Amino acid sequence: MDEGVVEVAFTVEPNYAGWRLDVYLREKIRRLSRSRLQRILRTAVVSDHPLKPSTRVWPGLSFRLRRRSLAEPPTPDAVDEIYRDEALLVLDKPAGLPIHPTARYHHGTLVALLRRRHGAGFQAHPAHRLDRETSGLLVCGRTAEASRALMRAFQGGEVEKEYQAIVEGWPDDDAFSVDAPLAEGTAAIRIAVRVDPAGRPARTCFRVERRFVREGARLALLRCFPRTGRQHQIRAHLALAGHPLVGDKMYGPDPGYFDRFSRHCLEPEAWARLRLPRHALHASHLALPHPLTGERVAFSAPLPADLAGFLPRVGADAATAIDPPASAAEGRRLAHLG
Repeated sequence: MDEGVVEVAFTVEPNYAGWRLDVYLREKIRRLSRSRLQRILRTAVVSDHPLKPSTRVWPGLSFRLRRRSLAEPPTPDAVDEIYRDEALLVLDKPAGLPIHPTARYHHGTLVALLRRRHGAGFQAHPAHRLDRETSGLLVCGRTAEASRALMRAFQGGEVEKEYQAIVEGWPDDDAFSVDAPLAEGTAAIRIAVRVDPAGRPARTCFRVERRFVREGARLALLRCFPRTGRQHQIRAHLALAGHPLVGDKMYGPDPGYFDRFSRHCLEPEAWARLRLPRHALHASHLALPHPLTGERVAFSAPLPADLAGFLPRVGADAATAIDPPASAAEGRRLAHLG
């Protein structure tokens, strides 16, 4: 193969069985425009099977996308395993690590990292998504049957998820919710979401865990309970509530930040306004039926060092600690199995 070319390998996971090939790739590589995706499908697919955009994919189908080799941005080269058995793998994903290969990332992905650690034959199919900058719990199925069971659990609302978020401002109430349908695409950013009455229903509940002041700015640590699982749901709902995530270049203080960040020309003043180099969102708790036994299992991941270090020590400044009522999800959470 030409040294200036790489092939990005894909193997279709069980939960995507029956999807059109173009829809599958649009899910995997969300930053691609529709026209560029169609061009890739015409010119860059390498496979032992004849594949068209309309081809219905099946579990285990392998193919590659051939593209020009580009210098990849650095990504974390380690991930913590919280729990593993013959059907289930639970990881604590670090911020900055994309899950799947994309137009920018080939070697520096979670999938590639697991293959390097455990060998090419290691099976671990992510059952849901976490944005590249989001840290925390990620669940993978280790067999086709487990992956299908996990997909049904996520789609059926059987999975309880909790996130921690550091946001701008102090919410007026200790507990509040946002119920606003979301649709893909905004005028400024194609891969962002927008509130739209014609969009898919989306609801998130929030509880204030702590209010504090940092360098004169009012900030808060929240617990977030998404009742649906839409793309960028927590981030978009917090922005709508007037409390965007600290560090959010897409839904934060300036819609132009994301474009300039993508072109590597975000100015120092913008970085200072963002306060953190990544958005402050962490998947902290998760409970679900085990894909083999159906028994409810639960997992936790503490705030990573970058977010924990951003919080002032209680009493170190004008911080105010708040102990809101425990969530229903927390009340039902079983013992941590990690």
